[in-house]
Amino acid sequence: MPRLLIAFALCNLVIGTGAFVVTGLVAPIAEDLGTSAAAAGQATTAYALATALLAPAMVVATGGWSRRAALVLAMAVFAAGNALCAVAPNLAVLLAGRVLMGVGAMFTPVAAGIAVALVEPARRGRALSIVFLGVSLSYVIGLPLGAWLGLGLGWRWPVALVAATAAAAAVVLAVALPRDIRAPGATFDGLPELLRRPGVSGVLTMTLLYFVAIFIVFSYIGPVLKALLPMSAAQVSLTLMLFGLSGVIGTLVGGWENDRIGPIRTLWLHLGALALMMALVPLAAGSYVAIVAVFFVWGIAGFGMMTPQQSRLAVLSPAQAPVLLSLNTSMLYAGTALGAAIGGVAAPWVGFDRLAWVAVPFALAAMGLLAAHRRGAPAPAPGS
Repeated sequence: MPRLLIAFALCNLVIGTGAFVVTGLVAPIAEDLGTSAAAAGQATTAYALATALLAPAMVVATGGWSRRAALVLAMAVFAAGNALCAVAPNLAVLLAGRVLMGVGAMFTPVAAGIAVALVEPARRGRALSIVFLGVSLSYVIGLPLGAWLGLGLGWRWPVALVAATAAAAAVVLAVALPRDIRAPGATFDGLPELLRRPGVSGVLTMTLLYFVAIFIVFSYIGPVLKALLPMSAAQVSLTLMLFGLSGVIGTLVGGWENDRIGPIRTLWLHLGALALMMALVPLAAGSYVAIVAVFFVWGIAGFGMMTPQQSRLAVLSPAQAPVLLSLNTSMLYAGTALGAAIGGVAAPWVGFDRLAWVAVPFALAAMGLLAAHRRGAPAPAPGS
């Protein structure tokens, strides 16, 4: 595997930490900025919407740039957004910083497109799993560390640390990346015809649905955990770390399964497990062991689906892989935004402890789309 993919994984570690560290710090952010927990949770929504709507435009706008220049710009913008969040005096400025971070998140689909171009089709699953491993590791390293720092020293400290790390990563990329990375840039040429191909819109919609399901709960993971069982800051951090560890396992297992049993079987296994765990979350209330067990399996199931979804799109049209992967990332973050919004509306009515039940229908709808794939599986593009 090209060592370049390891660098991408480390940068995604920084991006994943910055993107989701606020989910464990909703309460202190709300208190500091004088707003409600539901309003503070919309920091996730702002980031997600920006990533869904603005990042693809930036991916295409930089499609003619060298891949090194596009990646450096992405990390620099991400760093600037985090810096703005760290000094935000109110919710409006915090949300503006999160939007800027979302633009910088163009790094992830650009890196994924490079990974697809650098390896032969039989190894795409493994290559993509390495790139996305950084996001999984952010749940093991970044989120627990961020929660510990944020709950102990104040929520601004981990955000500022991410800003500094992202800025350093931009400098390292500018110095160390090869000038000529042989990978295509994204373009919208031929995209309307491609989206009309059977199966493409189904894959993208499925990503949207299962991320809505996940982030109905995860956007409010701190309040959810404390509603299930009163926890100290140390226990919340430990639980997030264990969830992150399960995500690392899920990312690697999903890549392995994709290359061996195919993306569809992999998705059936993981999506079925995810729906079951969502149904079991409220029933685990009062038992720390049961809560950890349910969320551990949840993490394996959820993180294991990204590689097979990306692989399905890459097979459908290898030449258009960069823009398709960018659109899939858009669906991911659109789902994140919708999930955060739905969770914010539903929580006062059903309670944080039962919020996972609100997510179950969305997971089942994703399973319905996967079942429909069997009735009309699209043929891959020539040469894939």
